[in-house]
Amino acid sequence: MEKINAFDMRVRRKYILILVFCSAFAFFVIWKLFQIQSGRDIQDMYCAQLVSQNKELIHLSHYQLTLLEQLYKENINQSLPIIYAITPTYYRYVQKAELTRLSQTLRLVENLHWIVVEDSDTKTNLVVNLLNESHLIYTHIAAKTPPFEKLKDKDPRWKKHRGVEQRNAGLKWLRENLVLSKNKGVVYFLDDDNTYSVKLFDEIRKVRKVGVWPVGLVGGLNAEAPVVDTTGKVSGYKSGWKPDRPFAIDMAGFAINLDLILSKQDAQFSYKMAKGYQESEFLSYFVTKDELEPRTNG
Repeated sequence: MEKINAFDMRVRRKYILILVFCSAFAFFVIWKLFQIQSGRDIQDMYCAQLVSQNKELIHLSHYQLTLLEQLYKENINQSLPIIYAITPTYYRYVQKAELTRLSQTLRLVENLHWIVVEDSDTKTNLVVNLLNESHLIYTHIAAKTPPFEKLKDKDPRWKKHRGVEQRNAGLKWLRENLVLSKNKGVVYFLDDDNTYSVKLFDEIRKVRKVGVWPVGLVGGLNAEAPVVDTTGKVSGYKSGWKPDRPFAIDMAGFAINLDLILSKQDAQFSYKMAKGYQESEFLSYFVTKDELEPRTNG
């Protein structure tokens, strides 16, 4: 009887040890699983927090990608040259209104890439948001005018050159991102305070070297325009200021084939040019007066 009891005790001890071990192991497994789940919960919470904090940015990135695909499908016609429109802009009370008007005109133009260059150290939210909502293919750049070249509040508009830094930044972007003979297009300097007929862009697209046309309400005249002789060549200029300039043409009155812009790497605007001669000096890099292509019928 005592032997049986001793045997039972040994069995019971082993059973208890096994039970304790199994319980401890089960507890360890449950604890480990809880840790893993807690870690996942923390990760999930962290991810959810990140998504919540950056949902506007994530949404915007997705929106931009979707929009870009749509734009290229709808707006890029492989048979038409692209118009690269360079627009200097700067902050003032009417900036948003003028850029809005201009962007809505450009939405009516096929195959247009809008290069908007702010006179600023950094890109401003006003222009960033406007471009995001424009449904246009665009490039946004910031290029600040040096302080000594900026107009003061009471200075007349003609006292300093305007848009030099910004137009040169646009030209630099073209030369750094496009390839001569591979990329085809026409470059046009599109000021943000002007009004443009959609018909003009059909003429711009036809430019082989440098095209010119009339510009309304400039220089105190109803229109400044190239004077065309019976052979179809430009013989002079109708201009309210110094019509004897080599190219008496407003910035809105010409466009240049992209091949010329890419091949003439040194062609740019300069603060050293005489006042009112930016257009003349710049065009002199590319053609003579005899090579100008008059377009439109006025």
